[in-house]
Amino acid sequence: MEIGVGVLVGLLVGAIIGFVLVQMMIKRANAAKTEEINRKADLALQEARLSATRITDEAENKANKIVSQAEAKNESIKQKKIREAKERFNKLKSEFGEEKAQHKVELKEREIGVVKLENDLKQKQSGFQSKVDKLKAQQADIESHEAEIKVIRENLDKQLKIVAKKKEDLDAANEKQIKALESIARLSEAEAKEQLLEAVKAKAETDAMALVKQATQAAKLTANKEAKKIVIQSIQRMCAEYTIENTVSVFPLDSDDLKGQIIGREGRNIRAIEAATGAEIVVDDTPEAIVISSFDPIRREVCRLSLKRLVADGRIHPARIEEVVTKTRKELDEQIVEIGERTVIELDIHGLDAYLVKMVGRMRFRSSYGQNLLKHSIETANLCAIMAAEMGFSPKQAKLAKRAGLLHDVGKVAEEDSELSHAILGMEMCKKGKESAVVCNAVGAHHDEIEMNNMISPIVQACDAISGARPGARREILESYLKRIGELEELAMAHDGVQKAYAMQAGRELRVIVESEKVTDEYADDLSFMISQKIQDEMQYPGQIKVTVIREKRATTFAR
Repeated sequence: MEIGVGVLVGLLVGAIIGFVLVQMMIKRANAAKTEEINRKADLALQEARLSATRITDEAENKANKIVSQAEAKNESIKQKKIREAKERFNKLKSEFGEEKAQHKVELKEREIGVVKLENDLKQKQSGFQSKVDKLKAQQADIESHEAEIKVIRENLDKQLKIVAKKKEDLDAANEKQIKALESIARLSEAEAKEQLLEAVKAKAETDAMALVKQATQAAKLTANKEAKKIVIQSIQRMCAEYTIENTVSVFPLDSDDLKGQIIGREGRNIRAIEAATGAEIVVDDTPEAIVISSFDPIRREVCRLSLKRLVADGRIHPARIEEVVTKTRKELDEQIVEIGERTVIELDIHGLDAYLVKMVGRMRFRSSYGQNLLKHSIETANLCAIMAAEMGFSPKQAKLAKRAGLLHDVGKVAEEDSELSHAILGMEMCKKGKESAVVCNAVGAHHDEIEMNNMISPIVQACDAISGARPGARREILESYLKRIGELEELAMAHDGVQKAYAMQAGRELRVIVESEKVTDEYADDLSFMISQKIQDEMQYPGQIKVTVIREKRATTFAR
């Protein structure tokens, strides 16, 4: 037992001693490592200091080298500038010397000129003195002539007194003769003068009227030339605002910023739109609007619809523009065909060629004197059917009349350009669409360009005139219309013998009522002619105006 305890105690003591020894060995190892690390750190620090010193020396050497190079370059530039300054100074000095020499030459020339002027002045002075001497001699001659003139003037005064006395005697004799003539003629001088003037005036008016009638008869011999002149005058009378209204469309914009997008960079967008649609776009100072201009209403409508889509989409560039214009043109063509088909169905017209149906649809986008062409054609077709029925035509003939009325202005919307009139061109289009000969003749003859060969042709002509001539059918500003009617009546009332004047049929006829006591039957003819000529010369109006002079003689007696 005691042995075991001793062993255990020995083991414990040995363990403690071993632990102490191990700890001492670990401390020594740590101290050795710490020394090694410190030694390496000192070596690294020394190497870093050497490297920094070396880099600093190299930088100083490079800096000194750059400074020496800059000083050398600066010295060379300085020397160069000094040389250039010397050369510039020498050049200016030489130029100054040349100018000085030239100045001396100019001064010498001026001295020579002054001497020459002095010589000329002396010569002129001597010539002036000679002229003065001549004037003195002439003055002496004038003084001698004045005495002679005085004597002549005294003689003239005596003769004038004699002439004045003779004039008084002649005036007295003239008055005696006038009194004698008045007593014989039983008229005063003023009355005789008035009667003579009236006779001369009546004779002059009669001669003038005869000359005008002769000129009119001569003009009838050249009817073709006169007709062309009348057509030109009618075109000139066409109001400009109608043309503008029928050839331009105003496209509204939400803001003026969209104008820049429509124009595009360097104008490429607007050029692409104009090239694709064939219409002209006018971008001016008008706020929030641009103008689309074209004589072709279809192109104008394509441009308007395309712009509407492009602005709504916001993507405006040449490729997109071509795509939208193509799509819009296709849709508009479909819409035109649809309008034509709907019109034909509403009028109960069957068997119309597809090409003519499309042309009927194109009428929707065309106007004449402000009147929509499609509405005018539909109205003419209905009038033709009514008139044919009233005249006792068969239902088949009435349908032909309606068909001709619808197609009578189809030549105005032809797609191809032609030098033919719209009536003849429309007739050719109807023949192409295999319409009957009656319809073709009615279309071609509604302006008397070919001979009518059936009863439907005059019906179409009359209904066309009725539709276009009725008040309100064709656009006219109410104020200007009323003013023209008033001027027409005032123009007739300005003539002697006119009692009343009435403008009828929307200003297309003027009826003038005259006093039978003042106007004879023969003068009534002349009066209607004079009023018509005055209307042509002083007024502007569409179409023609019929002047009718009415002279009525009434005899009234009362039986009592």
